[in-house]
Amino acid sequence: MINRADKPLALVSVFFCGVLFALGLIISAMVNPAKVIGFLDLFGDWDPSLALVMAGGLAVTTPAFRLILKRDKPLLDSSFSLPTRKDIDPRLIGGAVLFGIGWGIAGLCPGPAITLLVTFDGSIWLFVLAMAGGMVFHRKILEN
Repeated sequence: MINRADKPLALVSVFFCGVLFALGLIISAMVNPAKVIGFLDLFGDWDPSLALVMAGGLAVTTPAFRLILKRDKPLLDSSFSLPTRKDIDPRLIGGAVLFGIGWGIAGLCPGPAITLLVTFDGSIWLFVLAMAGGMVFHRKILEN
């Protein structure tokens, strides 16, 4: 893998994509925990609007991936970095369950939480610190 620090255009591209992603999260209200919890409340006061956000994302991503993956390599790197595993194992299921429980309780997932750090809301900072602690715990303890 190429060290992206050696490619200034790649760094600019990564920054631009991050800003675009954050703006998309803000415009779609996915940074609003109440909106997300309303979407997850299937048997209460269900708000289906985030399903439209997901459908819009799929409508853009699916044809774009098919087109992009026809290339030999990405524009700003020497090769594609695609997952190679295709199996569904207990770790994948467990991680998905934990992610879903956390998303349902907090109404946030990593992308919106990081986007909301600019608000300096203590509960958001606590969420991100706990998330980072969980990542460190997993890497140091569970992967060994």
